[in-house]
Amino acid sequence: MRSQTMDNSDAASTKTTKTVTEYDRAKEVRAFDDTKAGVKGLVDAGVVNIPRIFIRPPEELAEELTTHQSKLQVPVVDLDGIRYNQLEDIVDQVRAASQTWGFFQVINHGVPLNLIQEMIEGVHKFNEQDVEVKKQFYTRERTRNVRFNSNFDLYHSRTTSWRDSLAISTSGTKSLEPNEWPKVCRDTIMEYIKEVSKLGETLFEILSMALGLKPEYLKDMGCFNLYSVICHYYPRCPQPELTLGARRHSDPSFLTILLQDQIGGLQVFNENQWIDVNPISGGLLVNIGDFLQVVSNDKLKSVDHRVVANVHATARVSVACFFTGHTTETQKPFGPIKELISEENPPVYREFLVGEYFSKYFSKELESKSAGLKQFEV
Repeated sequence: MRSQTMDNSDAASTKTTKTVTEYDRAKEVRAFDDTKAGVKGLVDAGVVNIPRIFIRPPEELAEELTTHQSKLQVPVVDLDGIRYNQLEDIVDQVRAASQTWGFFQVINHGVPLNLIQEMIEGVHKFNEQDVEVKKQFYTRERTRNVRFNSNFDLYHSRTTSWRDSLAISTSGTKSLEPNEWPKVCRDTIMEYIKEVSKLGETLFEILSMALGLKPEYLKDMGCFNLYSVICHYYPRCPQPELTLGARRHSDPSFLTILLQDQIGGLQVFNENQWIDVNPISGGLLVNIGDFLQVVSNDKLKSVDHRVVANVHATARVSVACFFTGHTTETQKPFGPIKELISEENPPVYREFLVGEYFSKYFSKELESKSAGLKQFEV
């Protein structure tokens, strides 16, 4: 009996070893990437069980079982008050939201509601067109101005997120060639960038005043100079409890303006719990990025957030506009604003280059600000 038990144990051990060996993550990631069809390609193929590269680690899945639901809501700021001499009140609201939540929703923001709807439809059109057309934009070369792929950190992350993305990098001094834009949504994206840029300028003025600075301060120091737009597409997931649409992270930007459809799924980490950000029809979500936390010397907070996997039959869509300041080639250091530091409030961070931050950010998986900002602490 003892010999048989040992034999069975050896067999089980061999089987376990074989199973582990058979799962070659790098190989499976490469195979997925080589399809150039993204997550939607898996859905179109009728996948019922999500591939292992998307399944979260056991400790993360176990942690979800102890997560408590909360009815807290991200603050809402009505920008229409600017027209009625209520700017001071709006500055106070934005300051409070940025210090405690790091997030706030804005309504009456000036971006046409029909353009918002057209933008959502445009992202659907791009992702739902013939896959061979989409493949023309599929790349992981960050030097390309227009990039379609699934998970920018695909080769560095522990688990892959259930989403595809179209990223467009642009600036006020550089125009993309017409053939660089996806034809199916080119005009809409161009118009959307123009309108959101106006809103971004207004928000930087409000945030400058919230910090006790002149309205043009943040813009003049270069926070507004460059931005990129990333259109996320989250197809329905057959096993949403096993994966995420976007893992926990903070944004490598000064400011992010997010358009999300009415499906929802975004969560913000507040008071040690995940809070659902319920979409407001026609509203836009604003969040403080890592860079603004640095230059404000921790007065404004960049907060972790994530997206749960989509359970709805219709794909979820979001469009994030990242105001990232200078290009990585511009050698201008950013650090705590001198007017905000003193003996009582010494600098929390050292100066750094945007390119330095990005080189670290893109060399590892999407992760929380605790790791991103900690490396620049004094």
